[in-house]
Amino acid sequence: MSANKTFINDNFLLENKYAEELYHNYSKNQPIIDYHNHLNPQFITEDKIFDNITQVWINGDHYKWRAMRTLGVNEQFVTGNGSDKDKFLNWAKTVPYTMRNPLYHWTHLELARYFDITELLNEKSAESIYEQASAKINSAEYSTRNLLKKVNAELVCTTEDPTDTLEFHQKLNANPFETKMSTAFRPDKAILISNDGYNDYINTLGNVAGVAINTYADLCDALRKRILFFNENGCKLSDHGLDQIYFENFTESEVTAIFKKKRENQTITPEEALKFQSAILIFLSETYHELGWVQQFHLGALRNNNARMHRILGPDTGWDSIGDYPQAQKLSSFLNALDSKDKLTKTIIYNLNPADNEVMATMIGNFNDGSVRGKVQFGSGWWFLDQKDGMTKQLNALSNMGLISCFVGMLTDSRSFLSFPRHEYFRRILCNLLGDEIQRGELPADMEWIGKMVADISYNNAKEYFKF
Repeated sequence: MSANKTFINDNFLLENKYAEELYHNYSKNQPIIDYHNHLNPQFITEDKIFDNITQVWINGDHYKWRAMRTLGVNEQFVTGNGSDKDKFLNWAKTVPYTMRNPLYHWTHLELARYFDITELLNEKSAESIYEQASAKINSAEYSTRNLLKKVNAELVCTTEDPTDTLEFHQKLNANPFETKMSTAFRPDKAILISNDGYNDYINTLGNVAGVAINTYADLCDALRKRILFFNENGCKLSDHGLDQIYFENFTESEVTAIFKKKRENQTITPEEALKFQSAILIFLSETYHELGWVQQFHLGALRNNNARMHRILGPDTGWDSIGDYPQAQKLSSFLNALDSKDKLTKTIIYNLNPADNEVMATMIGNFNDGSVRGKVQFGSGWWFLDQKDGMTKQLNALSNMGLISCFVGMLTDSRSFLSFPRHEYFRRILCNLLGDEIQRGELPADMEWIGKMVADISYNNAKEYFKF
């Protein structure tokens, strides 16, 4: 039993005295800037209190859902009409089988940090832990705002579609609390012209922007109006979730004709789609540069692989994987097209395929022009790679081929208000990586300088880079 209680201890993942000193003295108490997540802004603005732990911890978490399905848990107790308690009990049954998956570490870190529960979660402990955690989560002390305060979150940046009214951001800005909330502009639905429902979406965008979108110029006008609206409401970032960067040569007349075809419900060829997507992406990026935004590109996901389950449950329900798209040439051409006109804004590139880590780590160096510290960033390991091995490989690639000292660090990329110990997880991995190299004599035992680097990666670099 004692081993269970000490699994998540003060020196979890820290393997020597140097790692311990770096984490406890330089990283642990740094505030959190979570510059990319999918939290519900309404929940923050209204300071929502959840009824039980399932609502905040399991609902919406496709990481857990995939694990439960793999174990053979019926969908009724994953996303179906099973009771919240039964869903929790089925998750608890799954947890012991997740050993060596980051879910095992995250689960116990989250129970410890939010609820002071250090007992291992399994079928035997499930009832007790459900009651303990639910009693706490269903109290004002565990409202969404207080959950953010518990982890010292200085800022959270949600992600919204161009059609969003930003009403909850506006309400919170009028009555702020300790944690600031911003947003990121996510215009993928306006870019991906081959998607089902594209014309319906463009109609909605036009209504929100107050623009009748009949031509490509109208589309650019509508998007610009929404970007300016987001900017007026404190937005400083964009975000794109794309399989790869699009870059094909195009002319204005070609793109105008392609958009006209789409609006007339004619079939668009794959080549035409790529030309259109290239044009709109360049237009958007030039607009971000004009406003001094940071642009983010999440590249490499192969989404909605299971057509049957996608039809039943929709997107973002756990049917995605790593893709193997070619990345280097188009990404280089895209960044070069912007840089050649001096319209390349600060950029973060997130990579989902570990085979492309070195591609991304070297690509950013091509466009770090000395104008801004760490202007083009190789983003933290994300989605399938935000685990110990994935983070370590990203840190190593960036260190070997760039300057890890300029790195803006970790983010949650999560829909859960209990996901913030992922920052702690990253910080412990970072400190252990450096501490191990100090012990082996590969780095000097200059704790003040290396400690400063750790503090910068944990917090200071993001604070300076984003300028929220």
